Amino acid sequence: MFEDWCDIDELEQENKKFLFTLMEKQGGRAAVMAGLIDRVRSHYDDLGHIADDVKELGFPDAAAILRERLPQTPRARSGEIGEILATEFIEFTTDFRIPVRRLRYKDGREMALRGDDFLGVQEIDDDQFHLLKGEAKSRQQLSSTVVAEAREALSNYDGRPTPISLLFIADRMLETGGADEVLGRKLRHEVARRIVQSDRITHALFVLSAQAPEGTLENDLDAADEEHQHFSACLLIADHGAFIKKVYEEAGNLGDN
Repeated sequence: MFEDWCDIDELEQENKKFLFTLMEKQGGRAAVMAGLIDRVRSHYDDLGHIADDVKELGFPDAAAILRERLPQTPRARSGEIGEILATEFIEFTTDFRIPVRRLRYKDGREMALRGDDFLGVQEIDDDQFHLLKGEAKSRQQLSSTVVAEAREALSNYDGRPTPISLLFIADRMLETGGADEVLGRKLRHEVARRIVQSDRITHALFVLSAQAPEGTLENDLDAADEEHQHFSACLLIADHGAFIKKVYEEAGNLGDN
């Protein structure tokens, strides 16, 4: 999706630090919009379940169920689309897998989930895995204060994923069974024993914004610690608010065929 949607500029700094800037191609958004809408829906509900609802209840009732999961306020929509695009871009760009779509488990459609915004896992072998701790920010105008807040969140807990985030992901994976159950058990062990070394924990910052002052992310990345690998990305959307509104309107509309 991203390669058809955006021109992607990658800058690798020293000490395993990477910065990606994404700018929409002419016609890129139109080319990926249908797929993007499906991906947004998939973060709130299983697409197979939505299809079953359509089959059993028809399009209007299936859409009514889906809309109960989707946020309605601009603030909630902005924050959650940031998390969604961050998750999709991390899985597109890196070898990390983000195994749980957290937004399916909210207590209410306007309620924010606690813990890290997104958490990724990369299995190296049976005995070793890497973790990714992520923060997502979505703002019309990006400021250095917002970036500093995200960096502070990434640095909390000695730069490790928060225990509540690890346990949430681990529990969902235990429920899935199979290979995910095995990995979920390892994540529970991580909470107790801190078995993953700092150099196997990546920090990721994803920003969705209409404007990002030059140097904001570069300076933040340059000042980031040397213990972890760092990954920062900024997706520039000139009509930030209108884009988000359109995405959620379309996501809640299943059509009639």
